Amino acid sequence: MTAGRTVFALIVGMVAIGPLSTDLYLPSLPAIGKALDADVAHVQLTLSAYMCAFALVQLVYGPLSDRYGRRPVAIAGIAIYTLASLACALAPTIEALIWGRAGQAAGACAGVVLGRAIVRDVYGRDGAARALAIVGSIMAFAPAIGPIFGGFIEVAFGWRWNFVLLLGFALVLLAGLVFGLDETNAHKDPAATDPGRMLRNFALLLASRTYLGYALVVSLCYGGFFAFISGSPFVLIEVLGLSPPEYAGFFLLCVIGYVVGAQLTVRLSKSWGSDKLLRLGTCLNVTGGAAMLFVATAGFATPGLIGATLLTAPMMVYMAGMGIVLPNGQGAALGPYPTMAGAASALMGFLQMATAALTGIVFGALHAGGTTALPAIVLACGAAAFVSFALLAKR
Repeated sequence: MTAGRTVFALIVGMVAIGPLSTDLYLPSLPAIGKALDADVAHVQLTLSAYMCAFALVQLVYGPLSDRYGRRPVAIAGIAIYTLASLACALAPTIEALIWGRAGQAAGACAGVVLGRAIVRDVYGRDGAARALAIVGSIMAFAPAIGPIFGGFIEVAFGWRWNFVLLLGFALVLLAGLVFGLDETNAHKDPAATDPGRMLRNFALLLASRTYLGYALVVSLCYGGFFAFISGSPFVLIEVLGLSPPEYAGFFLLCVIGYVVGAQLTVRLSKSWGSDKLLRLGTCLNVTGGAAMLFVATAGFATPGLIGATLLTAPMMVYMAGMGIVLPNGQGAALGPYPTMAGAASALMGFLQMATAALTGIVFGALHAGGTTALPAIVLACGAAAFVSFALLAKR
């Protein structure tokens, strides 16, 4: 098998390509609208199209990798991403950019799905949670530094160069996969891509109380985080009056909370085990969400740095819980399925993305210019994750 450091570096690159594709170009959205003569709704479609394609296409990559192996499917996915990135960089119209973004998602989701599956192949059930926690620690800063770096590129070179940078990253990753990755799937299933078999595999996974419980814990916990991603700019900037640089600083604090939780998993996974850590993580989710809602409803979330600090500090607690929940929940969900780890990873990814999209929609419907809708959604997601673990996943 390929040397451990090489495999791990490739896994990080495969997982990184998803968030980088979203975060890097966010500061360029207004410039894209002006350059391509598009209104806000059409520019926002570059995000929506990416999310929808990402959620759906990953359901295909899992079974394909269970049949043909992780390596060829990963190479094909990143190759698609490479071509789509070139199309985005050269897009003459907003419609072309929207289709290019959908193509990017169709390729990027291969990295996320297969990265998790390769972790399961290489590190096994017991080591998967620890490996995913280390990957999560490394990747935790992508949402914080992506917009900052993307903004610098926008100012210095223009919006198209964000996609040129993603193209370069994809070429490096593609070369690494071609020359540095051996096949990790030792249990190829020739029938994994049969439509009936695919449906039966997905039905089998959904019928498993344990798998569904762990997948829901991961999805609901991530849903609370995505609600914060989509809602915090409106709350912290528009309602509480922070400037964009101040907002970036508060978001970075939340990311630090995630790193703390991931490091706890790295240190305690062997002695505590996944279930004990998941209990701790979901309790932190509930605690953080409840404290955040209390600050909002008690009137402490006033405009200015103090109010923003009081409202955001509990989110650090929630994020610490997420740093524990995600790697342990993902590892526990995939652990019992070595022969269809790809399908299990793909289905979990679909549930995670669908839940995230739903929380964003709910925030848009509930937000009325105040501070209570966001923490209410965060608390609801944390509480639902706790209940899913207690009633379904807990062995």
